[in-house]
Amino acid sequence: MKKSYEMDMRSGPLLPKILRFSLPLILSSILQLLFNAADIVVVGRFSGSQSLAAVGSTGSLINLLVNLFIGLSIGANVLVARFYGSSDTENARQTVHTALLTAAIGGLCMIFLGFFLAEPILRWMGTPADVLNQAALYMRVYFIGMPAFMLYNFGAAVLRAVGDTRRPLYFLCISGVVNVLFNLLFVIVFRMGVAGVATATVISQTLSALLILFCLWRSEGVCKLEFRRLRIYRDKLFSMLRIGLPAGLQGVVFNISNVLIQSSVNSFGSVAMAGNTAAGNIEGFVYTSMNAVYQTSLSFTSQNMGAGNYKRIDQVLRRCLIVVAVIGLVMGNGAYLLGGPLLHIYSPDPEVAAYGLSRLSVICVTYFLCGLMDVLVGSIRGMGCSILPTVVSLTGACVFRIVWIFTVFRWQHTLWSLYISYPISWVLTAGAHLVCYLILRRQLERRKTTT
Repeated sequence: MKKSYEMDMRSGPLLPKILRFSLPLILSSILQLLFNAADIVVVGRFSGSQSLAAVGSTGSLINLLVNLFIGLSIGANVLVARFYGSSDTENARQTVHTALLTAAIGGLCMIFLGFFLAEPILRWMGTPADVLNQAALYMRVYFIGMPAFMLYNFGAAVLRAVGDTRRPLYFLCISGVVNVLFNLLFVIVFRMGVAGVATATVISQTLSALLILFCLWRSEGVCKLEFRRLRIYRDKLFSMLRIGLPAGLQGVVFNISNVLIQSSVNSFGSVAMAGNTAAGNIEGFVYTSMNAVYQTSLSFTSQNMGAGNYKRIDQVLRRCLIVVAVIGLVMGNGAYLLGGPLLHIYSPDPEVAAYGLSRLSVICVTYFLCGLMDVLVGSIRGMGCSILPTVVSLTGACVFRIVWIFTVFRWQHTLWSLYISYPISWVLTAGAHLVCYLILRRQLERRKTTT
């Protein structure tokens, strides 16, 4: 890999490096979200609110099925960054090849899971009959692209570990344009509806995966892809599982709670579903921007752990918390204030916009709390502790929301009472994560003084 794309996170001024690392990552995350936004806007405008509801109702279910494997990419990121930080080239290369082969195998497995489980789970979620068939069709086509989706995400995680967030951005720019063009072609010209937008997404994901594999193949250094070296190194896979599996399981359980929330929204009918879908997609731009800072804290902390720079880890956390709070407050409140015009991009129906605005008024305004919570998790995972933040997150957010649905929401059956569970859970969980971080840092200092 050319040195100009790498970043030494172990020395030098932190804030400029954090911004230089996170800005391309924010833009990349927004572009990746635009894949789904293009699906939703095109299908909502040219195929109607039922198709819009069909595409939107699959989001939480898709995340539920893929998050276990995406969690492993976090494990790959932490390991490669740590080996890079300690200048252990051979172990870093073994991790890269293990991660890419794991991604390919996981993606192939996801094709079958998506195909066979789509309709049964959608039925269990209470998806209305007028939406069910289209939603199941969208998922079956979408999951054909899972191998490409996995390879891109694992490849990008490897590049992030050594500080390269620019080239994944370039690749997503190319594939994003392709996605929009094929969306318009398949939906407007060929009248393919939800199958058209899913097919366009598969094509664009395949292109981005091919580009990132070509990038790794042409690279020099620890990230270089050599096809003859592709194999599962058991010790590296075990380490990836130890770090990434709890993160993946957390994502799965988080999405179980989101599936329950989606099921609760479904009880208000297809118009409420469409409004919830549009608002959720707008929120996604805020979330992915904040999540880029989570990825930043993860990579910076991991490299400094490898180098033994424990005090710098505290500096990384403080700066990342400030950056994510600013992003969350500015973008979240901006999304709410511009909610009316933004929601009308997704659907001209004023009732859909009204439902969407009610969600934005609760979640977007308080979204910075979620960002603070995630950055704390990134720092804890970067220190190599993955089970503890998973247990805290599952208790403070997932279990809390599930209990809320079956108690408060059942007592006061309104969308507002459903949405308010989010900011309450973020406050509780962020406070618990802060306590855990302080305990872990104290343990690191004790370990350093005794060695």
